[in-house]
Amino acid sequence: MTALSVLYRGPLSSCNYGCTYCPFAKHHETDEEHAVDAAALEKFLGWAETWPEKLRVFFTPWGEALVQPRYQQAMVRLSRMPHVEKVAAQTNLSARLDWLDEADISRVGIWATYHPDWTKRARFVERALELRRRGVSFSVGVVGFPQHVVELQAVRSELPSEVYVWVNAVKDLATTYPAQALAAFREVDPLFDFNLKAHDSLGKACAGGHTVISVDGQGDARSCHFLRGVLGNIYAPDFASALRPRPCSAQKCGCHIGYVHLEHLKLGEVFGDGLLERVPFRNQRG
Repeated sequence: MTALSVLYRGPLSSCNYGCTYCPFAKHHETDEEHAVDAAALEKFLGWAETWPEKLRVFFTPWGEALVQPRYQQAMVRLSRMPHVEKVAAQTNLSARLDWLDEADISRVGIWATYHPDWTKRARFVERALELRRRGVSFSVGVVGFPQHVVELQAVRSELPSEVYVWVNAVKDLATTYPAQALAAFREVDPLFDFNLKAHDSLGKACAGGHTVISVDGQGDARSCHFLRGVLGNIYAPDFASALRPRPCSAQKCGCHIGYVHLEHLKLGEVFGDGLLERVPFRNQRG
């Protein structure tokens, strides 16, 4: 049976970076708000422990989760659950990585974004190489601003060729990108053109709502982060009955964590076991 993939996004909305273009992380939690997030995370972990089938968990926070010890320990705890096939997280890779000593590395995935305006390349690359030494499945990438081309190329040259480096297109620039920037992005990321446009999705078959769900801190489940309709609540005894194949109800899907699940794009075949952490099959070690 196909594992259920859960994209968990709790109340956490703070970040140690402050990228001006980012719609996330514009809030700094109070102690009380951190407590609310911690309680929601603990409840989710309790649910994960009792889910009767195979499970895959992907932390996609509004901010930076892995600077918080509770999320580090959540990754460890999930990686040690026998029915959890993978636990992954989106992160800026600024946090220490020694918490991985306690995790089952074979089940951990990291999707790391390099922000040239907020960290030194040497530090970011050092952390990425540490992930590699530890045997963690990971990808790295940047937001595709033309002014970051040189930094992108440098990161690509400083990491082993087996490490997948991706580029997230700035959709507002999709039709006005300088030719040199487009060429550089495509050279580094052979899958860049998938991200350069929003894909037709209305009525298309998608794993969302069936084998992939988005879950918030209240436990409300949706087909994905980009659809508002609630399928049910994971803490309800009959929640499993809400999971079924359903066509996408959005006109377009332009974010990787959404369109990667559209069946007609066949990206599941491209990423295989590295789908959550954005590692193509050809870049996987083993």
